[in-house]
Amino acid sequence: MKQFVYCLAIGILLYSCNEAKKSVESIHYGSNNGKYATIHGTKIYYEEYGTGTPLLLLHQGLGSIENLGGIIPELSKHFRVIAPDAPGHGRSEQADSLSGDLLADYCSVLIDQLQLDSAYVMGWSMGGNTALLLAANRPDKIKKVVSGASNTKSSGLTQEGIDLKKEYTVEAVREDSTWLEHYQSLNPQPDKWVKFWQDTQKMWSGEIKIPDDKLSRINVPVLIIRGDRDMIKLEHSIDIFRSLKKGQLCIYPNIGHEMPEEKGEMLCNIAIDFFRKNVVDNDNKPH
Repeated sequence: MKQFVYCLAIGILLYSCNEAKKSVESIHYGSNNGKYATIHGTKIYYEEYGTGTPLLLLHQGLGSIENLGGIIPELSKHFRVIAPDAPGHGRSEQADSLSGDLLADYCSVLIDQLQLDSAYVMGWSMGGNTALLLAANRPDKIKKVVSGASNTKSSGLTQEGIDLKKEYTVEAVREDSTWLEHYQSLNPQPDKWVKFWQDTQKMWSGEIKIPDDKLSRINVPVLIIRGDRDMIKLEHSIDIFRSLKKGQLCIYPNIGHEMPEEKGEMLCNIAIDFFRKNVVDNDNKPH
């Protein structure tokens, strides 16, 4: 249980105070004078960096903008990076509940409020799932997607991932207060952390994260990327890739769920290359 805050698995943040310090020294991402958008009565915090094609950058579950702080500087050299804290996460207020559909809807409304003609989306873990749903729901706005460490079904987790999810209880948070203390230092509703945790557990408990019909109708280029040691079954990632009309697949060696923290430079290089290049629609992709 003592390892709990350091090994959050699929659809979950791998959080560590030491990793958070990897953000560029001069900028404290996630606490850098961002703005608020009011969506369905909820104040959603977001930060913007760079210019060019908008890139919506979506963080891991239980985390916040700061957990992608290591990749924002490089991405912002090429794109207008828009990084929101999901409802209940980071500096954003809680919604009535949490679900994949709700997270995608909030992102969709943010795109409209910011009056974006179109956008790229890049997300990791929970953010990767949201990116796929957003591509399915908003074909009028989403041009390309990088979906990292995503899982469309709970059964796509390895046994290790399933076992870890069961340990993430309210009681475990109270026992090891590192995550809780940090969460409460950021969130505008610190006393509602139990509801946030319970809403998160309910979101995790569902089997279907992204219905097959939504996945198969995504008609924009999508890069599925993951580490070969992630707590998602390799076969599940391949199945997601095969379900996509314009899918690409990248499996990076000797890394798990923590690729943004441990291989951020490489992740940026792969994503930038994908976003910049024209994608050939391969009708002969194996199924």
